[in-house]
Amino acid sequence: MIPAPPSAPADRFHPARTHLQELRARLAALSKTQPLWKRCVGGTHHGLISACAAVLAYLPTHALGLKEGFWASITAISVVQTEFQATESTARDQFIGAMIGGLVGMAASFAPGAQLLVYAIALILAMLACWALNLASASRLAGSTATILLLVPHTGSVFAMFGARLGEVGWGVCAAVGCVWLAARLPAWVQHARSTRPQATPR
Repeated sequence: MIPAPPSAPADRFHPARTHLQELRARLAALSKTQPLWKRCVGGTHHGLISACAAVLAYLPTHALGLKEGFWASITAISVVQTEFQATESTARDQFIGAMIGGLVGMAASFAPGAQLLVYAIALILAMLACWALNLASASRLAGSTATILLLVPHTGSVFAMFGARLGEVGWGVCAAVGCVWLAARLPAWVQHARSTRPQATPR
């Protein structure tokens, strides 16, 4: 039996989450025992879906008025998983995290005081909100979005930057979910098409 990795001290507050992390770690360890060719096939499959989602996410961004379309591609790559259910969960966390981080970042941009102190407080509040909503996995993107709004120089208003960021993340999420959904059903469609193809009658 593969030993589970040690848990961080903070994990004692979430025994169910710790157990899930241990199961994921064991699954990851088992996947490493696969032959090289199987790992290459899996990596190629994941890479193809990620590439399709990233390109699809980037293509219409300028037409939609999104100047930093690379954020949509980055989001799509982050969301794509090998399983559709996992992709849905990650997509939800990415979008909610961006929304929470953006709202907190906008509110913090109007707060007086030292910029770094306001930023640090905003970061804590954004992550706290995600944990309070039982979406701890969304806290990283919430913190990243708040960081972009508060630390990255921009020419337009903070409202426009928040809207663009949320639009880029939202479109990247849609592209990733759509590509994984199609990839999950494509083998069944191909098999169905083969099975319903009329057989040639012998002469």
